[in-house]
Amino acid sequence: MTRRNGRFRTALSVLAAWSALAGAALVGAAPASGAQSAAAADLAPGVTYTEFDIPAAKGVTHAHVVGVDLGNPHVRLDLLHPGAVAARAPVSRLADSQGAVAGVNGDFFNITETQHPGVEATGATVGPAIASGRPLKAAVPDGQRFGPALPPGTSTKDVLGVGVDGRARLDGLALDGSVSTPEGRLPLGGLNQYALPENSIGAFTSDWGSVSRVRATCGTDTDRAAPCSADTYEVTVRNGRVVSSADTPGSGPVAAGTTVLVGREGGARQLRKLSTGVPVLVRHRLVARTSKVSYRFALGGYPVLAHGQPLPGLDNTTSAVRTAVGISDGGRRLLLLALDGAPEYRSGLTIAEVAATMRKLGSDEAFSLDGGGSTTLVAREPGAQAVSVRNHPSGGAERPVPNGIGVFSTP
Repeated sequence: MTRRNGRFRTALSVLAAWSALAGAALVGAAPASGAQSAAAADLAPGVTYTEFDIPAAKGVTHAHVVGVDLGNPHVRLDLLHPGAVAARAPVSRLADSQGAVAGVNGDFFNITETQHPGVEATGATVGPAIASGRPLKAAVPDGQRFGPALPPGTSTKDVLGVGVDGRARLDGLALDGSVSTPEGRLPLGGLNQYALPENSIGAFTSDWGSVSRVRATCGTDTDRAAPCSADTYEVTVRNGRVVSSADTPGSGPVAAGTTVLVGREGGARQLRKLSTGVPVLVRHRLVARTSKVSYRFALGGYPVLAHGQPLPGLDNTTSAVRTAVGISDGGRRLLLLALDGAPEYRSGLTIAEVAATMRKLGSDEAFSLDGGGSTTLVAREPGAQAVSVRNHPSGGAERPVPNGIGVFSTP
């Protein structure tokens, strides 16, 4: 066995069957009081579940881990989502409705709008999202994100994804889009986003849902709490022509074959030039920063480990319940990690400790997802009809979330 493959040997005996975890710091780690077992349980071929304690700076925390072998042709990952970008549901419901054998919560999201009284929180995520090869949304500006401060050099465009080649990787996805009109081509600044860049035009499709689009014109590129724009305009395009317009963004479902264009400031001034009946062509795609492979699945968050090394500037002060993903073996293996939110373990890990833990578990790359009350890991026992929640959500019950990572097993 090569040295690289040897690192997946069982320094952590709880995952001997999968041979994917290693790390002297966790050798002999005991399960929490009341835990079922420290032995790995097979959920499906190529998918395992285990749990163990992690000593941390602010106390012992408890981890729940699903191991995923993407080299197994019967295993795949995809986005868990409730059918609309601006919608939320518990991870267990998302997993059961889509037939996943396991899953965790996903990206940070627009959870509240206390800064803008009267404006509806959308529940939409911060970063890009791709489900079953279909781009659902692009990233909001960095200054509009929810969640802890981003590590230096990262952005809302960062994603964890699985390409059509079946391998997982960290990458970035940027929106490439335009609005072609008789007067010329306008740049597209957003796709199904809860926040648009200043002076831009955003497209909302049937993937958005029925939530109000007003939030898209609030805040600025650097200040999420800044007032909503007073200069907005909305144009509805159906079958390639403008069919209606309004001075303020609306709400309600967007019909299939219809695109609603929302403009703020300079973007609004451009949209006011489009009268009813004018031909308009809207084009959009998500472009990968580094990979030449198209993505079958992707969601936002931020990287904490790259090429086996923690990113510089990771927070090593704030401990919390966390969700993270580790990648190893050239993208063929993943670890989905969720910390327990039970009171005795709620001190959790810092982001720096998350990176160190994923490295000790054999990951070459790692990605942080939404944590705190959102952190949820579900898994379905062989023969069971539904998944069960394996960790204790820190809020006492599952928090509805807009998306997550689903692990699927096919015959």
